[in-house]
Amino acid sequence: MEGNTAWILTSAALVLFMVPGLALFYGGMVRAKNALNMLNMNMWCLGIVPVVWVLVGWSLASGDSGRSWLGDLSVVGLKGVHDVEGLASFAFLMTFACITPALISGAVADRMKFSAWMVFVPIWSLVVYAPVVYWIYGADGWIFNLPAHDFAGGTAIHVNAGAAALALAIVLGKRSGWPQNRPAPHNVPFVMLGAGILWFGWFGFNAGSALASNGVAAQAFVNTFIAAAAGMVAWMLVELAKTGKASTIGMASGVVAALVAITPAAGFVGSMHSLVFGAAAGVICFFAIEAKFRLGFDDSLDVVGIHLVGGAVGGILLGFMADSSAVPGGDFIDGVFFGGGILLWNQILAIVAVGSFSFVATLVIAKVLDKVIGLRVSESTEMTGLDVSDHGEAAYVIDG
Repeated sequence: MEGNTAWILTSAALVLFMVPGLALFYGGMVRAKNALNMLNMNMWCLGIVPVVWVLVGWSLASGDSGRSWLGDLSVVGLKGVHDVEGLASFAFLMTFACITPALISGAVADRMKFSAWMVFVPIWSLVVYAPVVYWIYGADGWIFNLPAHDFAGGTAIHVNAGAAALALAIVLGKRSGWPQNRPAPHNVPFVMLGAGILWFGWFGFNAGSALASNGVAAQAFVNTFIAAAAGMVAWMLVELAKTGKASTIGMASGVVAALVAITPAAGFVGSMHSLVFGAAAGVICFFAIEAKFRLGFDDSLDVVGIHLVGGAVGGILLGFMADSSAVPGGDFIDGVFFGGGILLWNQILAIVAVGSFSFVATLVIAKVLDKVIGLRVSESTEMTGLDVSDHGEAAYVIDG
């Protein structure tokens, strides 16, 4: 018991550390005049989401309501939760709740009011994130009982955030001058550092989702490592073949795309299958990112191409490759390749349902907020930069 609790709490700390890692990953990609804004959008999630989570979010996402679509108010304010296991579970899941809306921020870089973001995050966390988590992980949740598999949040977090990012990007509209003017990342070393922190934290994200220090956690850890490496290699090979260059941004993006794809499957597949997840994500997400230019939506930092697409790739591949014999103590429905054909259709249904719900609900939230307080900064503010206009600071100050 003590060892399991220690692992869960350590994993929670690792996942929390992913938020500043994501801030660096995104912050390095934007223009220098918006760097602080991107850091603050991510860090705001570490401030407001725990408050929302302890007050009501965790109860809605995990309460024992007996319903298939939403929890109840039985543990509002952690009412009656005093045991070590309950507190550790709360802390671990709270870090997931923090990073999920932070992922969305990359789609709205350079043009969303910080004040609007401050309002959007808590509303989205309650209206969209909490119900989806209950569907997938609640004992009475309808997706949990299909059943569909999602070990650490490929659908609950990445498909969910990616679909929300698409909706928010559509409502906000394109950045001034895009796509003719495609701003270059202002600090590529930040991007690589952020990717490294994300990779490190993802071991807590995936292996911690075993909720025990056991063989499943070890398998998830190994799968996470292998998939990320395969994703990097696959992305680099495609990029070299297509452009003749091996970019730092591409290397970092390949790692993150693969980490997203292995997330739903980390505790459900064997080590060699994780190579397939990583490589597939590296290739498919590379081309998915290019699709935004043909489709005409401005997803500034490729949240849709990496998280929505990567999460869907991982969830669908799991429908083929889930293998209970490859995981210590495995007791779950196998994929198509191992005799469990129904799982594939359940996986697709879960992905479509979560993606559709998140997109529509976020679209409604965004349109209402746009009418009430306005989502987008003025054109002059966009030109000046959000660091000075929204935060009164500059990321880089050169004296004299």
